[in-house]
Amino acid sequence: MIKNIFMIAISAALLMSIGWGKSLRLAYDADPVSMDPHEQLSGGMLQFSHMVFDPLVRWTQDLKFEPRLATQWRQIDAKTTRFTLRKGVKFHSGNEMTARDVKWTFDRLRKSADFKGIFLEFEPIRVVDDYTIDIVTKGPYPLVLHTATYIFPMDRKFYSGNDSQGRSKALVQKEANTFASRNASGTGPFTVTKRDQGVRVDFARFNGYWDKTSKGNVTKVILTPIAEGPTRVAALLAGDVDFIAPVPPSDLFKLRKERKINLVELPGTRIITFQLNQQRRKEFRDVRVRQAIVHAINNDAIVSKIMRNFATVAAQQSPLGYIGYNKTLKPRYNLARARELMKEAGYPNGFNITLMAPNNRYVNDEKIAEAVASMLAKIKIKASVKTIPKAQYWPAFDAREADMMMIGWHSDTEDSANFTEYLLMTFNKDTGRGQYNSGNYSNPEVDKLVTESANVVDENKRARILQKVEKLLYDDAAFVPLHWQNLAWASRKGVDIKPIVNVQNFPYIGDLVIK
Repeated sequence: MIKNIFMIAISAALLMSIGWGKSLRLAYDADPVSMDPHEQLSGGMLQFSHMVFDPLVRWTQDLKFEPRLATQWRQIDAKTTRFTLRKGVKFHSGNEMTARDVKWTFDRLRKSADFKGIFLEFEPIRVVDDYTIDIVTKGPYPLVLHTATYIFPMDRKFYSGNDSQGRSKALVQKEANTFASRNASGTGPFTVTKRDQGVRVDFARFNGYWDKTSKGNVTKVILTPIAEGPTRVAALLAGDVDFIAPVPPSDLFKLRKERKINLVELPGTRIITFQLNQQRRKEFRDVRVRQAIVHAINNDAIVSKIMRNFATVAAQQSPLGYIGYNKTLKPRYNLARARELMKEAGYPNGFNITLMAPNNRYVNDEKIAEAVASMLAKIKIKASVKTIPKAQYWPAFDAREADMMMIGWHSDTEDSANFTEYLLMTFNKDTGRGQYNSGNYSNPEVDKLVTESANVVDENKRARILQKVEKLLYDDAAFVPLHWQNLAWASRKGVDIKPIVNVQNFPYIGDLVIK
């Protein structure tokens, strides 16, 4: 017994000497809404997935692809990509990961209300052998690797059978307290050891983690959701937490001067918008009213005064550098023109609407909502504003509970088409198209062009199609564009966050080094 204790003490000392055994106190604006990686397609859930699960491939900081659970891939024919899987990978349960787990996960993704739209162009995965799969598309498809970054293999044996209520453990359903929403067995660097929704999530390093090349030395993570930006910053400066995200624009100047703080800033590609529910409000079916609203919103003032210039004014979905970016489209704040349009539409005296936004999902989301309501009042649209925490907002968004709702979107595939596929294509429950189209916007020509673009591999031709889509949406005032939100993270000195953050805003915590 004494010998065992002595050996444990020696092992602990050795781990500390090589930099292991580090704890990270992490503060995000909100915690994950579930432990099921397929329940919701959101940044928070993908951050969680990169901690507890692992994708087939993942993005690098320079927007290239690097192997993870897939070690290599090659094109077999115009529609088939063969992936070789990593051998010896264990799930947290101890089960070995094989091709059958990847196929099981892929089939489940195609049933998820949020994710199935991403996989619409795909046929079922073919299992070649235990460590080889063929990912097959319905036609030539330019985004196979982009999509593979969303395949986080799950443990099919762990999720087999029924729960205590007689429901399948594999059930994927929003807000249903499913087995998968409360339990997780992934291949990722961390396991969840404790979870108190909205209060705290504890993670521990998975001893059987496959990636022995990672220099990450964090063995314990305590994630505390702190909704208020200034409170997060104060906690960091006081030494109560080690790493925070996002950093509010109002505190950037102060943190840039702090010698004991690492601040990392990157230009962002997440578009922040409002959608206008044409099903709830007949007024929004009139393009003149929608145009009036777009003309009434002073994007530049929001960026300069509320975002402190930590954002880029937007007039379309696609940011500069994306294939669909249309350089001819410009922001169009013009209050006089907005009033003219309201008069032309027959609403010189305006009308009343409800407006809803989260208060802890996007940078300054609550302040932006209040500013937009104030701007709408100038064209006599009186907006009753309601802001709620992210955990409550998404069910409300899914239920389309307000006339005008905020939605931010970072393209899942780093491609222009993804914005429209999820935010503005005609809602289709079967395909997942328009899953986040709370405005119930529908334009058959837009649907046709985006669908056509999926099988166009000629980059120039595809760019022309997607730029035309942006112009159609612009002319139709299909949504209210605000800005592309920049990104900022901060940590105390010694917590080396610069190598692990990225424009997708999925910090690779498993690779984090604490000195």
